[in-house]
Amino acid sequence: MRICRFDDDRLGVIEGDQVLDVTPALAEIPMQRWPLAQGDPLIAHIDRVVAAAKSLLPSAPRKPVASVRLLAPVPNPSKIVGAPINYNDHIEESKQDPGIAHGRTNIRHISDWGLFLKANSSLVGAGEEIRLRFPDRRNDHEVELAIVIGRRGDRIRKEQALDYVWGYSIGLDMTVRGPELQCFRKSIDTYSVLGPWIVSKDEVADPGALDLSIRVNGELRQNSNTRYLVYDVRRLIEYASSMYTLHPGDIIMTGTPAGVGPVRPGDLLTAEIQSIGRFDIRIAPEYAG
Repeated sequence: MRICRFDDDRLGVIEGDQVLDVTPALAEIPMQRWPLAQGDPLIAHIDRVVAAAKSLLPSAPRKPVASVRLLAPVPNPSKIVGAPINYNDHIEESKQDPGIAHGRTNIRHISDWGLFLKANSSLVGAGEEIRLRFPDRRNDHEVELAIVIGRRGDRIRKEQALDYVWGYSIGLDMTVRGPELQCFRKSIDTYSVLGPWIVSKDEVADPGALDLSIRVNGELRQNSNTRYLVYDVRRLIEYASSMYTLHPGDIIMTGTPAGVGPVRPGDLLTAEIQSIGRFDIRIAPEYAG
């Protein structure tokens, strides 16, 4: 199943080029008392919501996907986890490009750097805009497979890792280049894009064999396959959960291949991942304030 959030927080199921409005299924999410439980309430109760959505599908109102504004399909992740230098070709380009490296000499392996966290407030959907900051600095695109965690897990073994996944999405890990730590430079408002929807894991035969790409104004910039991940999906979940308890709705961006490059106001980005879909997202025409 392909789940999206659109327009004024409507819940949709994607069928072909149509979105079926199943918003009444959100009634299956119980009211929460303060303090709120960790994790996204939709994903925490996704089995109940999906069951209700399926019963609504035969009579659900339909719209063309192209006519709606797609929002981030997970609105409230407890964390967004990033995986730096997780493709060998990106490691090599980082060594060779001082605009990426900024004097760092330990660009060897993901295990040298560990993971990093991106602020929840940086999250937007495919129907929104990326708003660049710092016109005097380089702002780059990075396309990535995004994992959406389906249930709570701590110190997960990689053999069981996929049991904790609900689905997959396309992630853009936008970044400002510079000497600061990744969690600072990649947590700017709108610098985490998730979309266009979540595809349940049963529709993705092998997350380790997916083509992924991004074009900027029609020009192909990144084009690779998740088979080249240094730490694959299972290993990343094991690695992340060795440090953090993972909660429903948590997002793991799995890293980006070679071809990262600068974007500017007004650019159109087209991201695509096999078995998941594609989306266009516009860079806002002006830098943010």
